[in-house]
Amino acid sequence: MKNIRMNTSSLLLLFALFLIGSCSKNNEVINAENQSLKKATITATVTTLVPHIVLPRGLRFGPDGSLYVSLAGTGGTYSSIGVCTPQVNPPVGPYTGGNTSSIVKVDPRTGMVSMVASNLPSGLNALGDALGVADVEFIGNQLYALLSGGGCSHANPNTPASVIKVNPDGTWAVIADLSNYLLNNPVAAPEEDDFEPEGSLYSMINVRGDLYVIEPNHGEMIKVTTSGEISRVIDFSAHFGHIVPTAVAYHGNFFVGNLTTFPLIDGAASIYKVTPSGEPKIWATGFTGVLGVAFDQQNRMYVLETSAAPPVGQEGPPVVFGTGRVIRVNNNNTRDVIVDHLAFPTGMTFGPDGALYISNVGFGPLDGQILKVVF
Repeated sequence: MKNIRMNTSSLLLLFALFLIGSCSKNNEVINAENQSLKKATITATVTTLVPHIVLPRGLRFGPDGSLYVSLAGTGGTYSSIGVCTPQVNPPVGPYTGGNTSSIVKVDPRTGMVSMVASNLPSGLNALGDALGVADVEFIGNQLYALLSGGGCSHANPNTPASVIKVNPDGTWAVIADLSNYLLNNPVAAPEEDDFEPEGSLYSMINVRGDLYVIEPNHGEMIKVTTSGEISRVIDFSAHFGHIVPTAVAYHGNFFVGNLTTFPLIDGAASIYKVTPSGEPKIWATGFTGVLGVAFDQQNRMYVLETSAAPPVGQEGPPVVFGTGRVIRVNNNNTRDVIVDHLAFPTGMTFGPDGALYISNVGFGPLDGQILKVVF
């Protein structure tokens, strides 16, 4: 069988196999080599705010003080075979789709969960990977969501992969058709062995009233206005090849982490600094499987690693369950491990209380968690 170079769009294959700071003060890259990763000096209390939640992905606090969480869903029974062109090629495709994705909100004090919007498109590929709502964001009081599970190739032909506007009553509308954009605006260096025609949208942030979206499979950052205008900020593939960018934060510039292809290699992932005009450079190296980036109130960067790399020569899945962690990059460029032993975490955000909230077990088993970290 052909060796497939997988990215986040086919990440659950790995789990199915397993379970079935501030900017640098100079222009040098912050490298992990010769830096000690400390944990003993960090006192962090980790509690499970929400247990038994299915495939949590991106999460964000709203203006009402609630934590809004995107849930990927479990696909459905509608098949894209014979209906959709182009298809996602085997062994990843074809997809089966349905309206099983949703957005919930969580009371950060009690962990009480309530529904915000349900029956959103979700696609399940042939290897067990679900794509649904990937992330959520607010502009003022208005909630927006990044709908990765839409699109004909994901077996949801009536709704494109898109940015949607979510109303207080749970109804929603597409404001930007990203399926059409991705189909008609190819990147410079797509990875043909691992290609999703309508992408595998992963993360989204609000910067000055515009939404910025990271698409890992094609490898780009896209700007979406509230009126639905779409434009490319940067084609990562043109600069760095197939690096699989995933998570984005903004701190004067954009900071984007990458997953890399599989199997993971320790220290192969990086944080890329991208100026508002789209000029990139490698800002920090030495990470593994990055799926989250955030800054605290002291301007320190936090990096979410979903898994350590497997031992060299190990047979089986190229990720290791229970080895996810959060690393803090301090203002003096030292690094601390804040939390470890996470299980395939998929996103994180800081709350107004200063605590860090993490989507844990966001891939793999259908028994995820929202964790609260106080330190």
